[in-house]
Parts: sequence; structure tokens; C-alpha cells
Amino acid sequence: MSALIPASLAPFFDDRLALAAMIAFASGFVRGFSGFGAGMIYVPLIGALYGPRFSVTTILLIDFICSLPFLVPALPHVRWRETLPLMTAAAITIPLGTLALIYVDPTPMRWAIAVIIVVFVILLASGWRYHGAPKLPITLSVGAISGVLGGATQIPGPPVIIYWLGGAISAAAVRANLIAYFALFDLFSIVVYGWSGLLTNEVVWFGLLMFVPFLSGMAGGSMAFIFVSDRNYRNAAYVIILFAAISSLPLFDRLLR
Repeated sequence: MSALIPASLAPFFDDRLALAAMIAFASGFVRGFSGFGAGMIYVPLIGALYGPRFSVTTILLIDFICSLPFLVPALPHVRWRETLPLMTAAAITIPLGTLALIYVDPTPMRWAIAVIIVVFVILLASGWRYHGAPKLPITLSVGAISGVLGGATQIPGPPVIIYWLGGAISAAAVRANLIAYFALFDLFSIVVYGWSGLLTNEVVWFGLLMFVPFLSGMAGGSMAFIFVSDRNYRNAAYVIILFAAISSLPLFDRLLR
């Protein structure tokens, strides 16, 4: 059996692997169930098992592959005059977040990731949104914040979601904008991470390995969505994400390792 395992993956075939697969499944389930939140579960918990750098890079590959089937049908509905300025600002600041991922000690980074997730989930769950006019300086600021957060944690979504969902554009246009934005964000991140030497053989192989349970979870979450009301499924997703963020804290390492 060991002869069939790529050398790059051999270090991960230990007691952590089954738990990692369950985390990937749960992340995919929430993504299929609610349309968001996969990274907010995957990054802190896989980070607790293997370190933040490994969790951030592998979810990037998984998310990019999963976004492609949704991108083509969304393209005709994207409002590029709103998406491109946001993406331009994010593209400039992604390298700054990447530097934090590379050079900040893993333990403080894990605390920071958990705190960021908790704050944004509380904001999203509260229903607070930005309701002002979409002015260019604000758009660029939101994009810059998203770029730093995404480069460091691969959780670029909450600032953009809070900003766009409070605007005057339709829900369909917001959805198309988000799909295009996240696909472009992933593409820029792959370039930056590759240039920085973060996309190692271990990352690529492990990302592909976790893609299988993640995709299975997405399928299950999509089916479960049919039977749950909009309000209940969002509340359930928020609770799961908060539990993942809190349980990933270094205080609880003995439970995960």
C-alpha cells in the first residue's frame, strides 16, 4: 500500500488524515448548503492539524477548482465596473497578506484567523451591511482589505459580501459579481503563492486528496438545502463556522492532535 502513496503525501498518512477528511467534508457540506463559509471552517481546523500555511494554500486549490463550473454561466451577468476596481485593489494587496502568511509565527496567525472569522460571522449574522453609495475610494478600500485577508488566510469574502449586499444592485448581479471576483482572486493568489514558493508538491497532492471529501460534502449540502428554510440554513452555517473557529484555537490542540 505504501508503494502506491506519492512520496510527497507519505508524511500525512497518519492519525490526522481521517480527521482532515472529515473537516474537508464538513467544509464542502457548508459550502453546498449555504453557498459560503467553506474557508472559515477548513482554514482554522486544518491549520490546527498541519499549520496555517498548509491549510491556506490547500483550500486555495480546492476552491479554485470548485469555482470553475460556476464561472462561465455567471460571466454574462457580471457588472465589471464594480468588480474590476475591487479586484484591482485586492490584487495589489494580496502579496502583503502572503508575506504575513510566510513570516508570521503559526500560533499568532492561528489566533488571528479565529478572531477574524468570529468578528465577520457576527457581522454577517447580525444583518449589518454597508448601505451607502458605492464610491470608488470605499470600493478600493474594501478590495484592499479583502486582498490582505485573502492573501494571509484565504478568507477574502466577508468584507466584499458586507459591502455588496447592502447596495442597490440585484441579488443576481451580486451573485455573479462574487463568483467572478472569487475566481479572479483565486487566480491571482495562485500566481502570488507560486511565485513565493508556497505551492509545493505536498500542497498540491494534499489539496487534491482533500478535494474528494470536499466535493462529496458539497453534493450532500446541496441536497440538504432543499429541505431547510433560508433563515434556518444560514443560522446553522453561522453556528458551525463559529464552532470551527473556536475549536481551532491553540488552547484546544490536545483535542485535535
